[in-house]
Amino acid sequence: MAALAARARARDAIDWTVADLPPSGPRLLDLGELERLRDDLAARLHDIREILAARAAREAERRALLERMLRDPAEHRFLRITRADVGEPGCGAWESRPRLGLIGMLAGWWHVKISSGCPLRS
Repeated sequence: MAALAARARARDAIDWTVADLPPSGPRLLDLGELERLRDDLAARLHDIREILAARAAREAERRALLERMLRDPAEHRFLRITRADVGEPGCGAWESRPRLGLIGMLAGWWHVKISSGCPLRS
């Protein structure tokens, strides 16, 4: 569970609670409670693995889309991919935009603009 917690991020919104045992103070659990706790842990680990696998698949898909956008910006007009979308920390983004504004849009001059990162604090 610790290894999964290390791979998870805050934006994954994973519920890390284990079980709803009655708060009766320190005591030894009987066999039935231990089995229930084990089953709850196994179910939670399965759910967390599914969440992390889905996130990894989404990030791989977005990285592939970013590679295609960098190769051919005109095919991906006005597409914006953030660093969070590809699993990188920070606030930056890649965006396909026309070069020279309206003139570039009419002429078909497109490029990928990379933002500098997080906005400055005021």
